[in-house]
Amino acid sequence: MSHHPNTASAPYSPLYFLATLGAGGLMVTFFMYLMFWVPHPSQPVPIFEDILAAFQPGGGALKAAIIVAVTGIAGLAVVMIRSLIWNLSRLSQFRKTDAYTALRASNAETQLMAIPLALAMVVNGGFIIGLVFVPGLWGVVELLFPLAMVAFIAIGAYGLMIMRDFFGRVMVKGGFDCAKNNSFAQVLPAFAFAMVGVGIAAPAAMSSLPVVVGLSFILSSFFIVVAILLALANVILGLRSMMEHGATAESAPTLLVIVPLITVITIAWLRQSHGMHMHFDVHGGAGATFSMLTTLLMVQLAVLALGLTVLRGFGYVGTYITGDAKSAGSYALVCPGVALSVMLHFWLNKGLVASGLVDKFSLAYLVISAVAIALQVSMIWLVFKLNAKHMGRNATQVAVPAE
Repeated sequence: MSHHPNTASAPYSPLYFLATLGAGGLMVTFFMYLMFWVPHPSQPVPIFEDILAAFQPGGGALKAAIIVAVTGIAGLAVVMIRSLIWNLSRLSQFRKTDAYTALRASNAETQLMAIPLALAMVVNGGFIIGLVFVPGLWGVVELLFPLAMVAFIAIGAYGLMIMRDFFGRVMVKGGFDCAKNNSFAQVLPAFAFAMVGVGIAAPAAMSSLPVVVGLSFILSSFFIVVAILLALANVILGLRSMMEHGATAESAPTLLVIVPLITVITIAWLRQSHGMHMHFDVHGGAGATFSMLTTLLMVQLAVLALGLTVLRGFGYVGTYITGDAKSAGSYALVCPGVALSVMLHFWLNKGLVASGLVDKFSLAYLVISAVAIALQVSMIWLVFKLNAKHMGRNATQVAVPAE
């Protein structure tokens, strides 16, 4: 039997879409270099022209950062698209199997939400590629915003249909197995809706048309509120089940899904507040942003401490990352590292620097940036390690995480 990725040699799990998500998330970590180190006075994000203008007279360090960022974004875009194609072809085969039918009748049905989550990330990634590599894009950006919102709404609607089927089944017939809910796997749908929300919130931060900003604010608020409600309910249900039955090694990485969820919602709120500030006379100020970012970062660190404690208890890294055992859920570990790296860049630049606590490019600034970059580098290693293990030519049996 061939072990080429496109054969059904190993049981497939929709959680493999997290590989696509991880690559897209890493593109964002490289975009942070450009976002905060390249001046972009004319618009809220750096574009091709800004990057070129900064590169020509730029010092050695800035030039190096730009080269690394642009190369990283281009390389990871290729990884993201390849992973998406791999997943879509495997998913079409998976839909014809008994395993898929069983999945649709169990707690694990919500794993299908990894699909809209990855698709939303791909659209976000596409926007980054456009900003960085397409000259003159900003001239037509107002035409692109409505198209992007339509794309995100379609992805969001797909997610809502998955959840309609799930809740329609468990709320009417019951059968949700609370004993098997001993993880935060059910928080995945919240993360997916948050990713749709942050995408729809982009025009709120960037459009110069009040009606587009307002529409972006309203539509993104719906998905963010849905995400928060789902997250709150499922964290409580999952914690209760873990307290009673213990977590499982397979599903331990799900404990960290709160970390990327918070980063994505934070960016959505920052985008919304920028639009409110620019067009609707709502003024929060640097201190308020610093306060919000710090509070949410501390929640992430607390969740991280809990998650890493459980992972360590199961010896997860030695078993599923560096060891021989395989679990599609391993990809869930990429998201928190990426999310924390991005969050640190925002906390440093929009919080500490904007409120005057830290000077840009001072020693403290460079130290915090170095922590963000160290997280980023370790997650790049993890993505390539997992891709070789799960999607390489020698990929064999894989365990599918708990429900």
